[in-house]
Amino acid sequence: MTTAIISHDDCLAHEPGAYHPECPGRLEAVLKELHREEYADLHWHEARLGQKEDILRAHDQNHYDYIVQNAPGQGNFSLDGDTVMSSGTLRAALLAVGAACLAVDLVMTGKADNAFCATRPPGHHAEPARPMGFCLFNNIAIAALYAREKYGCQRPAILDFDVHHGNGSQAVCVKDPDLFYGSSHQSPLYPGTGGAHDRAAGTLVNVPLAGGASSREFQDAYRDVILPALREFKPDFVFISAGFDAHALDPLAGLNVQEDDYGQITTDIVTHARDLCEGRVISVLEGGYNLSVLGQSVGSHVKALMQG
Repeated sequence: MTTAIISHDDCLAHEPGAYHPECPGRLEAVLKELHREEYADLHWHEARLGQKEDILRAHDQNHYDYIVQNAPGQGNFSLDGDTVMSSGTLRAALLAVGAACLAVDLVMTGKADNAFCATRPPGHHAEPARPMGFCLFNNIAIAALYAREKYGCQRPAILDFDVHHGNGSQAVCVKDPDLFYGSSHQSPLYPGTGGAHDRAAGTLVNVPLAGGASSREFQDAYRDVILPALREFKPDFVFISAGFDAHALDPLAGLNVQEDDYGQITTDIVTHARDLCEGRVISVLEGGYNLSVLGQSVGSHVKALMQG
């Protein structure tokens, strides 16, 4: 089993502010973990810059122009109350897009069985016409549409276990009957979307979890609801929005997920992908804001990818 890791040091240059939770230290913690000896079999690749044509499959022209034109040469620029650009942000965001597309290439050409993108800024809150929630471009949705355009994957599926609902990914998927979106997330919590009633037959599944929900409830969301729906959908590629802020110690939420839960959920997803789409899986880093547990949480996820 070959697992690729795609990253780039310039993703550390996105600096939204000294007290902003989406800090460079997040990626540093992830990279420190993945460079340990137990991950020696990982295949490392440097991210490339994402292309405008790829971004425009998920975002409109005005969205793209707004971000590019407001990229500061120095200092910071606030796109909204949460989403801040520094001089290194545009390049980092383009690398995050490019990493996700490169991951698709590696899997589709047989150079990797699956892949994890250790990049930032995250992407699942970015809507077709609006950056928000720390997110500029929707990396995972762009990758899913790239797989369709370049390789003819007709039924991509996005699974999102970030503690916050991926409103941006849902906004892309809900318009397309051949895209699947399944999310577990805390509710009520930012961004306030993704209620249990927010469903589309066969293609959109939301499982809101109350604050304090346990590891068992988190895992049951997948085993009892999301993965059976995925099996019915019959995807030809599975994309994971891998946020790690459902962890019990994360400061931005209130679930009780532990590091090992991420490995178990990932194993369940990979098992389904192996049955449904020859194991084609790529995963992209989303949230996770407790630096003391983020690396180990990602490690649990990546080990499950490595074990296939």
